Amino acid sequence: MMIRPAELAAIKAGTIDLAFRRWAKPRVVVGTRMRTGVGLIEVTSVEQVSVSSLRAEDARRAGAPSLAALKQALAARPDDPAWRIGVAYAGPDPREALRSAVPDTEEIASINARLDRLDASASYGPWTRQTLDLIDLNPTVRAPDLAAQVGRETADFKKDVRKLKELGLTESLAIGYLLSPRGEAVVDAGLPEPRVRALREQGTPLPRSIGAPATGALREVGVTTLEQVAAYSAGQLAAMHGVGPVAIARLREALAAQGRTLTVD
Repeated sequence: MMIRPAELAAIKAGTIDLAFRRWAKPRVVVGTRMRTGVGLIEVTSVEQVSVSSLRAEDARRAGAPSLAALKQALAARPDDPAWRIGVAYAGPDPREALRSAVPDTEEIASINARLDRLDASASYGPWTRQTLDLIDLNPTVRAPDLAAQVGRETADFKKDVRKLKELGLTESLAIGYLLSPRGEAVVDAGLPEPRVRALREQGTPLPRSIGAPATGALREVGVTTLEQVAAYSAGQLAAMHGVGPVAIARLREALAAQGRTLTVD
């Protein structure tokens, strides 16, 4: 269930508690918890509704500018039922705290035991340490390029990286990955000396929703965080090859969630 950054921020703030979707059948159930850029969003209710029954209060609670705008948004795919979904902020993503929690010797041993089990269950042999090392030595490199380096299909490679992410060892970026501080500690524990790494970027990573072309274009001019984007105007961004209207809209939404805006042209 895709939710725009500005809407996520409003759900976290408590000003939005409804979403409406056209689905052939429900894609979420009550109690579903979705990991998002603002933390966990929980589904509190799911019910089928008729568009004609919607009222201005529904539009307000869904963050729509008007009832007409809400109905217009639901005009696509008219053959599918409309669903009214209750949503609520359910706290921070527990993986965030886990990623920054540097393990001690005993916990590293426990993590390594978990990695051993993942290796043992894979039909293609041990992969966990190889993947951690690959990401560590190739930060922010595209997943297809990383997968090619080890002769694997991209989809399968990404699936394995998600397993490492669940352990708090990796972080997903708009393009590529990084090891988390937790992941770095695990890798360093297996080396004769801790690895020297570049300093981490301070700030909010670029939203993944802007797409790889826009992310690449911004990186070319040294923009790697959302805070840096605020120094640019929409016109300046549009002049970058790869940064289109959709990417600019996503950046505006992400900035608005921080109480920021683009520079005026």
